[in-house]
Amino acid sequence: MFEKINLLIPFGNFIRNKSLQNFLFLALIQSSTVLISIISMPLLIQSIGAEQFGWVNLSLSVIIVFNILVGFGFNLSAPREVALNQSNKAELSQLVSNVFSAKLLLALFSTVIILIGAYGFNLFQGYQSVLVFSVFLLFSEAAFPLWFFQGMEKMKLVSVATIFSKLLFLMGLVLFVQQPSHSLWVNFLLGISGLGVNLCLLGYIHVVLDIRFFSPQFSSILRSLQDNLLLFFSNLASHISINGGLIILSFFSSGATLGMYSLAERVVMILRLFPALIIQAIFPNASKLYQADQPKFFSFLKKVYFGTLAIGALISIVTYLTAPWIIKVLSRGELDGAVGYLQLLAAIPFLACLNVGNIMILLVTNLRDLLFRASWMFCAYMICVSTALTHFYGGAGLCIAILSTELMVFFICLYLLYRHKKELLYGFYS
Repeated sequence: MFEKINLLIPFGNFIRNKSLQNFLFLALIQSSTVLISIISMPLLIQSIGAEQFGWVNLSLSVIIVFNILVGFGFNLSAPREVALNQSNKAELSQLVSNVFSAKLLLALFSTVIILIGAYGFNLFQGYQSVLVFSVFLLFSEAAFPLWFFQGMEKMKLVSVATIFSKLLFLMGLVLFVQQPSHSLWVNFLLGISGLGVNLCLLGYIHVVLDIRFFSPQFSSILRSLQDNLLLFFSNLASHISINGGLIILSFFSSGATLGMYSLAERVVMILRLFPALIIQAIFPNASKLYQADQPKFFSFLKKVYFGTLAIGALISIVTYLTAPWIIKVLSRGELDGAVGYLQLLAAIPFLACLNVGNIMILLVTNLRDLLFRASWMFCAYMICVSTALTHFYGGAGLCIAILSTELMVFFICLYLLYRHKKELLYGFYS
């Protein structure tokens, strides 16, 4: 009887699909991020004001760039290594030890650079204190073992832990952030709540999963860093392209303009998580599928890709139509500038989805050199175009530059695959 039910309603089999599980739990993580961002934005704008909100987001953009240094490509390469060694505790122990040690050293290095820049060279004028108090986000990133649970395809615990850390952050905002001078506590609270929870996750890996933490083998760490060098530079370029707009705008605009643009950008970046979520979710299973059966891999990727495009288009259309309402709700006021920025940026979720297939092919086939080239080509394009258009047209010019960059990413990846790996391109698009 139960067998017949399972045949009629294959939900039980469906939910046991590893890629689907990864997607659902990653979606849960990102949903909590989205929800907390939606709740926190009106709280912050009301308590610290639009100008300080802009400085907080500018500091966060700088930290995100340094977080790429801390991650150093491990967040993309390590899940693959964990997935290939799921049953080998000795290998996993060595891998976890090396990755965690490397990320911790990089977090310390990044902190030193920020402190020297802020107080040695007097950089980051206007938001020095906010930025310095944000460095705990670097250590939170270093301790975050998402890559391990993603590779093990056991995302339930890390999903719950992430939601808990976001709730701690929200509670901290309500209790401690009441006026503009409290703006330096915003990113600090985000970092310290994440760090505490992430350390608990590392404890779980050690005690419950019996994954040992060895003394770091510096030769292994150096070798890992060397192996991930191209991936790191690719990630750095990609994140500069995505998050560098606010930094460029800070050279040409006031704090109030930064606040309005950062509000619109925050909304779009939340929505832009969707294609990144898809890539993260299917990456471990796609890697194994590519090794085992390439035709099945391309068939699987096509289904994912067209579904992603359809949802991305829907997200962009809805965002454009509801932009005035979204800004009014989040700011609890009329910010026409932010509405205009959001309507211009509304196409980004769809444009970002365009390149999901190309990026996935580059990752699973380990074509890091091509990914490196593509990343820096569109990074250079973004910096040049954004600087020029922002100089002449302010925030609106930056929006146009960001849109054109997203489109350029797709064509650059397409061109590089055509030049160097035509068979992969034909396998996917034919």
